[in-house]
Amino acid sequence: MTDVLLETRNVSKSFGALQASKDVSLDLRAGEIHALIGPNGAGKSTLIKQIAGGLKPDAGTVLLQGQDVTGLNTAARAKRGLGRTFQISALAMEDTVLQNVVLGALGAGGSPFRFWKPALKNPDLREVAEEALTRVGLQDHATTCTAELSHGQRRQLEVAVALTLKPKAFVMDEPMAGLGTEGSKRLTTFLDGLRSEAPILLVEHDMDAVFALADRISVLVYGAVIATGTVADIRANPDVRAAYLGDEE
Repeated sequence: MTDVLLETRNVSKSFGALQASKDVSLDLRAGEIHALIGPNGAGKSTLIKQIAGGLKPDAGTVLLQGQDVTGLNTAARAKRGLGRTFQISALAMEDTVLQNVVLGALGAGGSPFRFWKPALKNPDLREVAEEALTRVGLQDHATTCTAELSHGQRRQLEVAVALTLKPKAFVMDEPMAGLGTEGSKRLTTFLDGLRSEAPILLVEHDMDAVFALADRISVLVYGAVIATGTVADIRANPDVRAAYLGDEE
């Protein structure tokens, strides 16, 4: 696994006197799941926003497939092949499950969103949307209003929307949140198979899922990466245990 799909180089971000990201360099390679972990307040969400395009770094570079995308917004990065799910849901709650996914498929095709209602009758877009729902296990909820879904089901729906983009790389911010034990197991199995389609940069607090899925783990503490390595490397690292894993095991 040597092909780098997504990369940050010396990314830094400050909010006044608080340095949320400190010279962060990491990469995501073809076929892998690279987990980003760390205690609350470590700067994970700030870093993900910089990678996804919601926040511009003060310094450093974000690369997607070797191209500098630092100056591009979230939508432009999505069109370049960056699929993402968010810690805070960005779904249209008043729409049905299928409508949300068709909207994702419409955006993936580069069509203006003002045409999304006629797009519901487009058989090709519906097929893409329905396939995505089947893959995440929500095919029986296509006509359900999104507001009626459980928190865990909404996370599954976010993944389905991301799938319609046919991304080159995924960024997932706590996809296991709210799923419960069985839901986490199902999503873990799904993500394990997804990595061969597109690698995943995974931010997650569920350490069972992280240790089951990750090819590599980077540990973020006070905005800086203090270690990167395999699961075995991270488990054995005394600095990581002192900063984070000591609270988990």
